[in-house]
Amino acid sequence: MTELWAQTLTWTDVDPLRHPFELDDDAARELTSLVAPLLPDADAVEDDRWRSLQPVTDFLVGQYGPWACGWNWSVGEGDTDGGVVEVWCCSSHSVTTKEATAPLVVAALLEWRDWLEDLAERFSALTPPAQPGGQAVDPWHWERACTRLVTAVADRTQADSGWYTHCMQVLGWFLAYNGIDEERAREIVKTAVGGRFDSWIAPDATVVDAVSSGFARTIGKSR
Repeated sequence: MTELWAQTLTWTDVDPLRHPFELDDDAARELTSLVAPLLPDADAVEDDRWRSLQPVTDFLVGQYGPWACGWNWSVGEGDTDGGVVEVWCCSSHSVTTKEATAPLVVAALLEWRDWLEDLAERFSALTPPAQPGGQAVDPWHWERACTRLVTAVADRTQADSGWYTHCMQVLGWFLAYNGIDEERAREIVKTAVGGRFDSWIAPDATVVDAVSSGFARTIGKSR
């Protein structure tokens, strides 16, 4: 049984370059057929909501890597709070018959993967340019990156319950993408956010500016 949780995934765990993945129509149909027998009955979900989907998660992680454990990280108060997946609601609502539920699992996995690939593209576009002679990066680049990533995550999570957990995770992933130690990255993000984000509230421009400024300033002190 995997002990992975979506909220604890690192950039190493989810980086699309480290974990290649393709699923054409035929492969999607095959995956659907393999997932179906692992699904619980709807009644079993009510009895053991938190563990009833674990066989599915274990299978997907075994097939594709740790990133796949986020397949059911749905928007709002689903199986795991504060994610981005819309096609899957939660085990108590999304699990019906095996025939109807298995395609939803595959669609949710694809939606999660699309988000990770989207983030990788954003990270590449937002990475500060290399500086000659070891010169410091203009803080504006870090501020811009933070602002755009916070905005993107708030939009994708609909700023619903617990959305800020993934937002902080994404900021940490961006720093790891740029070569900053993941433990140090978490410290930078925690300092920058400073408890300014709340569930069910999209941050306004003033809050985002404050977080982005702190993000850039803290990175500057750490380099």
